[in-house]
Amino acid sequence: MAASLQMTRRIRRTPYTRRVEQAGVKDFTVVNHMLLPKSFQHTPEEDYWHLRNHVQLWDVSTQRQVQLEGPDAIRLAQWMTPRDLRPLKTGQCMYAPLVDENGGMVNDPVILRLADEKLWMSIADSDVLLWGKGLAAGSNFDVKVTEPDVSPLAVQGPQAGAVLSKVFGPSVTEIGFFRFKWFEFEGTNQLVARSGYSKQGGFEIYLNGSHLGERLWDAIWNAGEPYKIRAGCPNLAERIEAGLLSYGNEFTLENNPLECGLAQYCSLDNDIDSLAADALRTITEEGVERLMRGVLFDPPSDTHIAQPWPVLAGERQVGQVTSGTRSPRLERHVGLSMIDRGFWRAGQKVRVLDPNGCMHHGEISELPFK
Repeated sequence: MAASLQMTRRIRRTPYTRRVEQAGVKDFTVVNHMLLPKSFQHTPEEDYWHLRNHVQLWDVSTQRQVQLEGPDAIRLAQWMTPRDLRPLKTGQCMYAPLVDENGGMVNDPVILRLADEKLWMSIADSDVLLWGKGLAAGSNFDVKVTEPDVSPLAVQGPQAGAVLSKVFGPSVTEIGFFRFKWFEFEGTNQLVARSGYSKQGGFEIYLNGSHLGERLWDAIWNAGEPYKIRAGCPNLAERIEAGLLSYGNEFTLENNPLECGLAQYCSLDNDIDSLAADALRTITEEGVERLMRGVLFDPPSDTHIAQPWPVLAGERQVGQVTSGTRSPRLERHVGLSMIDRGFWRAGQKVRVLDPNGCMHHGEISELPFK
């Protein structure tokens, strides 16, 4: 008998959970104390090709918003990230690693600037809200750190623009990448951003008001029926191919953004006031000991990697595959791994050890996979 997840008040349903269940969800996981759909009635490979060719509707309410509002909102946000936030204008989004004073990754949200003194951080799975509150209180910053009633819903795939044009009007397709605009929905103003956790293009609606959840879902679903819309979720093979990292899987507080391949988002030569600046400058001077890379390998079957698989060069373990699955496009297994210095060159021959003790030949790849 398979084990099940016992629901309590500590695990929150989302404004879309009932619709997700009606759409045939098979599995959930828990992110930020909320339910995140993980699979539906189709196979992962069927969902992969559907995402690349059509359009999917994803409940991503687990991307909780941490709202910073007040005269010191930007100052606090800059403390939390080594990325220079000065270019961030109202109406823009910016991917930014959140890093502590030791250089450890706390989270990697997308930051949205709603006004001069108001930001949202759309977070992955860690308690940024509590960290932000502690920093603000300990430093006497004039800023309120709260979680608003905002529940993102993603529309991903090449037909996403056509679908949302029927819901919000044709101007929705004019939104630039990592930009957002406000649109009317049932007498309310809703934020629509051109963003999402896939490389197939799409949008995220940051629904303000959970009572509107099922009505928004239904409006998008009805508009999408001519475009073969499906309920879906972030596709593991698609995200690994694209080199999209998952906090808690590929990296945690024990990792720094430089070894995660996020150096381009760390402005260490500027005069920004970031908690992480000194620690990251030291790491830069010394050089990173490992680096996030792709691993391309040939297992005997389509095995999902639930726990890390060791990566070996000769007899030495040089990393471990933290997320991996079969790529329908490449027709091999793809994985993500922190690889030791001296072994991360693309083409480096490695072996991957599965839980059954079998070795599988492979090689290191740059990210994204080509």
